[in-house]
Parts: sequence; C-alpha cells; structure tokens
Amino acid sequence: MNRKNEESARVRALPNPPPLPVAFTSSRWENTFVARKSAVRRYCCTPTATKNMWDCLFDEGYRADVSIKTDNGGILYVHASILGINSPVFKSMLSLKQSRRHGRCGHQRSISISGVPPEAVQVFIRFLYSSRYEEKKMKEHGLSLLVLSHAYAVSHLKRECEWQLEQRLNTENVIDIFHLALLCDASRLNLLCHRFMLKNLKPVSATEGWKAMKQSHPVLEKQILKSVIDEDMREKERVRKNTDRKIYMQLYEAMEALVHICKDGCRTIGPHDKVLKEDQEPCHYAACKGLELLIRHFAGCKLRVPGGCIHCKRMWQVLELHSRLCANSDVCRVPLCRNFKQKRRKQNKKDEMKWRILVRKIVRSKSISGAPFFSFEST
Repeated sequence: MNRKNEESARVRALPNPPPLPVAFTSSRWENTFVARKSAVRRYCCTPTATKNMWDCLFDEGYRADVSIKTDNGGILYVHASILGINSPVFKSMLSLKQSRRHGRCGHQRSISISGVPPEAVQVFIRFLYSSRYEEKKMKEHGLSLLVLSHAYAVSHLKRECEWQLEQRLNTENVIDIFHLALLCDASRLNLLCHRFMLKNLKPVSATEGWKAMKQSHPVLEKQILKSVIDEDMREKERVRKNTDRKIYMQLYEAMEALVHICKDGCRTIGPHDKVLKEDQEPCHYAACKGLELLIRHFAGCKLRVPGGCIHCKRMWQVLELHSRLCANSDVCRVPLCRNFKQKRRKQNKKDEMKWRILVRKIVRSKSISGAPFFSFEST
C-alpha cells in the first residue's frame, strides 16, 4: 500500500504537459493548410532565402552534370534534373544523349544554344532555377527570352515575356515584336501589335523596321495594309449602322409622341374632349414640339394632299408609319389610323416591302415588340 501511495504521489507531483498550439489542433490545422494551399496557388510564397539558394546552386554549379555552350565559346554548368523538370524539350534532349552515351563513364553531356546573346542564355537558365530575373535584363533581352521560352516550351517564362513586351510597345519596336509573335505563336501579343500598327500606321510605316519588312516580307506588308483597309471599311459600316439606329430611334420616339398628343393631350394639341390644365407639367417627349408644328400646318394647309406640300407629305408618312406599328387601330385615337390599315390592301408589293423593312428596323432598334401601343405583328 505504501508503495502504491508513493507512486501515485509521484505522478501527482509531475507537472502537467503544456497544451498543444492552437494552430496545430486538428480542425484548425486543416483550415490553415487549406488556406496556405490556396495561397500558394495564387501567389509565390517561396522565401527569399530559398530563391537565393537556387541562384547559388546555378552560380556555383555544384555537382553539375550538363554543360551548355553559347555563341561566344562560354560554358554554363547546370543540372539535368533542373532542365528536364522545367522544359520537356530539354528533358527529351537529355534522355536522347543519355541513351546514346550509355556505358561511357565520366563523360559530361553538353547542349549548344546559339543564335541569341550569351547573356540572354544565362538569364534564361537562371530563370529555370529560381523563376527570377532582373528587370534590366528583361528589357534588354526580352525578344531573345521570348524565342528561348518558345523553343524550349517554358510556358511560364513565355507568358512573362509576352506581358513585358506588351507594356513596351512603341513605333520603333512593334515590327520586330510582331515578327517574333508570329514565329513564336504568341497570339495575344500578335493581336496587340496588329492593333497598334492599325492605329499608328503612318509613324510605323516610316520606321526602319517597316522598310526591312517591306523588302524581306512583302506579302506580310500587303496583308497589314489590306487589314487597314478592311478595318476602315468596318469602321465606316459601324458609323453608318449607328447613324441608322439613331434615325430609327427618333422615328420610334416620334410615334410615341404622336400617341401621347392624341391620347393624353400636350400643350395646345390634344383630344377634343379634354381640357389641359394651366399647371400641367412640361412634356418630356422631345419630338412633341416638332409634331405640334407639323400637325398645326397639316390642319390648316389648303394643299393637304400627298405630293401637294412637302410638310403635309411628311405628315402623311408619319400617320401611315403609325398605322403600321399600331397594335389596335379600333381604339386608337390617332387620326386616319384605321383608314391606312384598309388602304394597305391596295398597295403594290414593292411599296409594301419597303414599309415592312422600315418597321422591322424600328422594332429591332428599340425592341418594342409587345409594347402597349406598338407591335411588329400589326405589319
């Protein structure tokens, strides 16, 4: 008994263990992990020390197993695993060289990268290690880096090069960037260069790059000039359609104002069975004033026949257009609405087709099908 009591007293004397950190309890830890996982997908959370370590690995070439030769005879010592994991092209090249030299010990594999400045190759390989570059180097070798990233299928560097070149488009470099965008299948950059040239054709066509393109790629120059002509024609067509739409909108508003005048009354024109109040609010229909003047003239004109007076002719056209849009001519207060409905049966097919086309365009411009006063079905 004494031994048991002593053992229990010893257990009670031991201090309690510290509680687990709140961040590492099961539910909280899962939430933290999910949040960190989503953050890693959105942002680059790699510590600076880690990036510096990868840069150091590239600079020192510790246990490098591949040598890259550049145009000036320089050699970069790199690691096959880094190249292969970032570029499927490098991976395929290194696998092929490994299979050819199977069994040869102590022989280091080598790759030649030519056609671009050696410093651009160095910036390119450094990016494969740490995904970093100097802004100054990107501005200096952006075109070469775009070519390298496309040739070796490094998509994240290619997107970065495209974005950097987009920000630096000007009249002097747009032709060179346009050429490379075509060769490197950079569709967005190609489109932006094309738009830039269309907007600034005169200064761009005076540059040395345009002259060189004219000599080396005359077909490409013709295509650009043709696209300029096509764009100009499309712009004129857009202006024409906008102008027509405004006219159709004005015609629709005139039809609304005509119904308003004949149904509710406006200023001194209105139904004969209604008296307008002196404190009546101003009319919000912009077309009312012109229609009032036209109706006044139509009511007092002695040549009130189609073709006798230009103003009366316009009033006849307004009344006929209303009759073709009116949803219910039996209760309509607009004069001659029902008469025009009946007259339409005797109209020739050519005139009838013209009216139908006009009504259809008015309806489409305002989307008034099913409106309380107007309907496309009435045509």
